[in-house]
Amino acid sequence: MMDGGMMGGKMQDMQIVHQLFANHSLIRRTVEEIPGGVRTVTESDIPQVTSLIQAHVQSMHQRVDEGRWFAMMSRTLPTMFRNANRYQREFELTPKGIVVTKTSDDPNLVAVLQEHSREISDYVDRGNPWMGGGRMRWW
Repeated sequence: MMDGGMMGGKMQDMQIVHQLFANHSLIRRTVEEIPGGVRTVTESDIPQVTSLIQAHVQSMHQRVDEGRWFAMMSRTLPTMFRNANRYQREFELTPKGIVVTKTSDDPNLVAVLQEHSREISDYVDRGNPWMGGGRMRWW
Protein backbone atom coordinates (compact mmCIF):
# COMPACT_ATOMS: atom_id res chain seq x y z
CA MET A 1 0.00 0.00 0.00
CA MET A 2 1.21 3.45 -0.85
CA ASP A 3 0.48 7.01 0.25
CA GLY A 4 0.47 6.34 3.98
CA GLY A 5 -1.59 3.18 3.58
CA MET A 6 -4.20 4.80 1.37
CA MET A 7 -3.33 4.04 -2.24
CA GLY A 8 -6.59 5.63 -3.38
CA GLY A 9 -5.86 8.86 -1.48
CA LYS A 10 -3.32 10.23 -3.94
CA MET A 11 -5.36 9.09 -6.94
CA GLN A 12 -8.51 10.67 -5.53
CA ASP A 13 -6.63 13.92 -4.81
CA MET A 14 -5.36 14.01 -8.40
CA GLN A 15 -8.87 13.40 -9.76
CA ILE A 16 -10.15 16.35 -7.72
CA VAL A 17 -7.33 18.56 -8.99
CA HIS A 18 -8.09 17.60 -12.59
CA GLN A 19 -11.78 18.35 -12.07
CA LEU A 20 -10.93 21.74 -10.57
CA PHE A 21 -8.67 22.54 -13.53
CA ALA A 22 -11.37 21.45 -15.97
CA ASN A 23 -13.95 23.66 -14.26
CA HIS A 24 -11.73 26.62 -13.42
CA SER A 25 -14.09 29.06 -15.16
CA LEU A 26 -16.76 28.19 -12.57
CA ILE A 27 -14.50 29.25 -9.68
CA ARG A 28 -13.91 32.74 -8.30
CA ARG A 29 -11.06 33.59 -6.01
CA THR A 30 -9.88 36.59 -4.03
CA VAL A 31 -6.49 36.93 -2.41
CA GLU A 32 -5.64 39.34 0.39
CA GLU A 33 -2.06 39.68 1.50
CA ILE A 34 -2.19 40.18 5.25
CA PRO A 35 0.57 40.86 7.80
CA GLY A 36 2.56 37.64 8.01
CA GLY A 37 0.77 35.83 5.23
CA VAL A 38 -2.27 35.55 3.05
CA ARG A 39 -6.04 35.05 3.22
CA THR A 40 -7.87 33.57 0.24
CA VAL A 41 -11.53 33.03 -0.55
CA THR A 42 -12.28 30.42 -3.20
CA GLU A 43 -15.89 29.78 -4.15
CA SER A 44 -18.28 28.59 -6.85
CA ASP A 45 -22.01 28.86 -7.47
CA ILE A 46 -22.04 25.23 -8.66
CA PRO A 47 -22.52 22.86 -5.68
CA GLN A 48 -20.35 20.10 -7.22
CA VAL A 49 -17.48 22.55 -7.71
CA THR A 50 -17.94 23.92 -4.19
CA SER A 51 -17.58 20.36 -2.85
CA LEU A 52 -14.42 19.83 -4.91
CA ILE A 53 -12.87 23.07 -3.63
CA GLN A 54 -13.61 22.17 -0.02
CA ALA A 55 -12.41 18.57 -0.39
CA HIS A 56 -9.20 19.67 -2.09
CA VAL A 57 -8.21 22.21 0.55
CA GLN A 58 -9.03 19.91 3.45
CA SER A 59 -7.07 17.06 1.88
CA MET A 60 -4.04 19.25 1.14
CA HIS A 61 -3.99 20.62 4.69
CA GLN A 62 -4.13 17.06 6.00
CA ARG A 63 -1.31 16.02 3.65
CA VAL A 64 0.86 18.92 4.84
CA ASP A 65 0.09 18.11 8.49
CA GLU A 66 1.03 14.45 7.95
CA GLY A 67 4.03 15.14 5.71
CA ARG A 68 2.50 13.23 2.80
CA TRP A 69 4.00 14.97 -0.25
CA PHE A 70 1.71 15.73 -3.18
CA ALA A 71 3.49 16.20 -6.51
CA MET A 72 1.98 18.88 -8.72
CA MET A 73 3.15 21.49 -11.14
CA SER A 74 4.01 24.00 -8.46
CA ARG A 75 7.09 26.04 -7.68
CA THR A 76 5.92 26.66 -4.11
CA LEU A 77 4.55 23.35 -2.82
CA PRO A 78 7.94 21.71 -2.19
CA THR A 79 8.96 24.59 0.10
CA MET A 80 5.58 24.54 1.84
CA PHE A 81 5.81 20.79 2.52
CA ARG A 82 9.42 21.03 3.73
CA ASN A 83 8.50 23.88 6.09
CA ALA A 84 5.09 22.70 7.26
CA ASN A 85 5.94 23.26 10.92
CA ARG A 86 7.00 26.88 10.25
CA TYR A 87 3.64 28.28 9.17
CA GLN A 88 0.09 28.17 10.42
CA ARG A 89 -2.84 27.17 8.23
CA GLU A 90 -6.50 27.33 8.98
CA PHE A 91 -9.65 27.23 6.93
CA GLU A 92 -13.31 27.98 7.30
CA LEU A 93 -15.94 26.43 5.07
CA THR A 94 -18.44 28.82 3.48
CA PRO A 95 -21.73 27.90 1.79
CA LYS A 96 -20.01 28.25 -1.60
CA GLY A 97 -16.39 27.34 -0.85
CA ILE A 98 -13.67 28.04 1.64
CA VAL A 99 -11.62 30.79 3.31
CA VAL A 100 -7.98 29.88 3.94
CA THR A 101 -5.50 31.82 6.08
CA LYS A 102 -1.78 30.97 6.09
CA THR A 103 0.73 32.88 8.21
CA SER A 104 4.34 32.66 9.32
CA ASP A 105 6.87 34.64 11.36
CA ASP A 106 9.52 33.98 8.68
CA PRO A 107 9.44 36.72 5.99
CA ASN A 108 10.94 34.34 3.41
CA LEU A 109 8.20 31.79 4.04
CA VAL A 110 5.55 34.53 3.97
CA ALA A 111 6.77 35.36 0.46
CA VAL A 112 6.38 31.68 -0.52
CA LEU A 113 2.85 31.53 0.93
CA GLN A 114 1.88 34.66 -0.98
CA GLU A 115 3.46 33.34 -4.19
CA HIS A 116 1.53 30.08 -3.74
CA SER A 117 -1.73 32.02 -3.54
CA ARG A 118 -0.85 33.81 -6.81
CA GLU A 119 0.09 30.49 -8.38
CA ILE A 120 -3.29 28.99 -7.49
CA SER A 121 -5.10 32.12 -8.68
CA ASP A 122 -3.32 31.75 -12.02
CA TYR A 123 -4.65 28.18 -12.32
CA VAL A 124 -8.15 29.44 -11.50
CA ASP A 125 -7.84 32.15 -14.13
CA ARG A 126 -6.32 30.04 -16.89
CA GLY A 127 -6.89 26.42 -15.99
CA ASN A 128 -4.14 23.87 -16.42
CA PRO A 129 -2.12 24.65 -19.55
CA TRP A 130 -1.48 20.91 -20.00
CA MET A 131 -5.21 20.16 -20.16
CA GLY A 132 -6.23 22.34 -23.09
CA GLY A 133 -6.97 25.41 -20.98
CA GLY A 134 -9.54 23.60 -18.84
CA ARG A 135 -12.23 23.31 -21.53
CA MET A 136 -13.10 19.75 -20.48
CA ARG A 137 -16.18 19.30 -18.25
CA TRP A 138 -16.88 16.48 -15.80
CA TRP A 139 -20.65 16.94 -15.70
